[in-house]
Amino acid sequence: MTVEKNLRLEGIYPQRQKEFYMQRVKLPAGIVSAEQALKVAQLAERFARGVVHLTTRGSIELHWLTEGDLEYVAGQLAQVGLYNRGACGGAVRGVVCGSLSAAGAPALEALVRRIHRHFTGNARFEKLPKKFKVGVEADVSSGRHLIQDLGLVPAASGEPSRFDVWAAGGLGREPIPGFLLARDVAEDALIPLIERVAKVYEAHTPAGKRLKHLIREIGQDEFRLRVLGELEEVSSAPTLTGSLVPVPADASGRLVAHVFAGELPCAGLAALAEIARKHCGGILMITGDQNVVLHLVDGGERDEAVAALAAAGFAGESTRERVTFRVCPGTHECIMGLAPTREVAAAVVEEMGEEALGLTWAISGCPNCCAQPQLSQAGIVASRLVTDPAGRAPRFDLYRSGAGPFAEPVQQGLTLPQLLAEVKKI
Repeated sequence: MTVEKNLRLEGIYPQRQKEFYMQRVKLPAGIVSAEQALKVAQLAERFARGVVHLTTRGSIELHWLTEGDLEYVAGQLAQVGLYNRGACGGAVRGVVCGSLSAAGAPALEALVRRIHRHFTGNARFEKLPKKFKVGVEADVSSGRHLIQDLGLVPAASGEPSRFDVWAAGGLGREPIPGFLLARDVAEDALIPLIERVAKVYEAHTPAGKRLKHLIREIGQDEFRLRVLGELEEVSSAPTLTGSLVPVPADASGRLVAHVFAGELPCAGLAALAEIARKHCGGILMITGDQNVVLHLVDGGERDEAVAALAAAGFAGESTRERVTFRVCPGTHECIMGLAPTREVAAAVVEEMGEEALGLTWAISGCPNCCAQPQLSQAGIVASRLVTDPAGRAPRFDLYRSGAGPFAEPVQQGLTLPQLLAEVKKI
């Protein structure tokens, strides 16, 4: 099989290392069943050097696949209902939801899966100029609705089954917060609205540009004129799968397996799958902070589940096991990487010690900002390479959150020793 550019639509990217590839596994709202997680763990053990990478958009990545592995791995994933069409490339990416512990989580989850089903493999939306990201959140507190091409939040008016829609957000080299496109949109009009936005985006945006580029060119008002109007409502039949995730009675029913830098050994994933099967309705959730969350079913034995987590290596005893630190693959696997992000993150945590727990952190290995450093209280971006006596070395920008929607750079062009000295001052 010849690997061509259009294999990006299958969730496949070439790695930094020649002849190796990454397979992204697309999960609606980050939800994966115990059976599916076990299959991924088995494939990781055989083909991906025994490790999976959890992404900030609730997906799973398998690295170190060869060209000859790709077709077999895709077939094995399909056997357990995991289809990766649109996980990369110019398509509607996996629909995220960071609010699966909120009171209205079942309705949000059902909406996410409805959108995911509609756009995954939908040929009408597979030739977009660039990635198109959709997110659903319970409220605006996390700021994640501001970094989506379309962010959907239950209407501020409080009207049931109606949503406020935010558009054209994004991070990367030009971070721009999304703007409020429409208020009080009926749930059954959301898919027609997403379709219309995607079609306007495709028709009027150059290849390689995100939706925010089009807004910069034509303005918010003109964009509204092109996409809004009498939105069609498409009623859907009631579903018996309104929620796959158990809803815990209180916060004690929510268990978190912290995964430093998003790097999860296949044995750990398999152990979490077994805990989910036994105690948590057979469901695991990959969060935007690259952790795994489990919800106990009613009557679940919390002490037994916590003990099982500890036995699997998720006791949460060290700072690395407790800190919130989003990390992209960087130069470890990514073509775009400028710095070894996992090593830098570990150095920061070691430098800070327990004090690191007082902040949320993120590091991106290049200015594309896949780790979302602008949504953290302390963010790090490898911004460029500089030739010095030791050779080509990365320089880092340090971001801090403030009054604006995104964290902003407060120190730029730092060497690694300078970066560690600066974080120590925080």
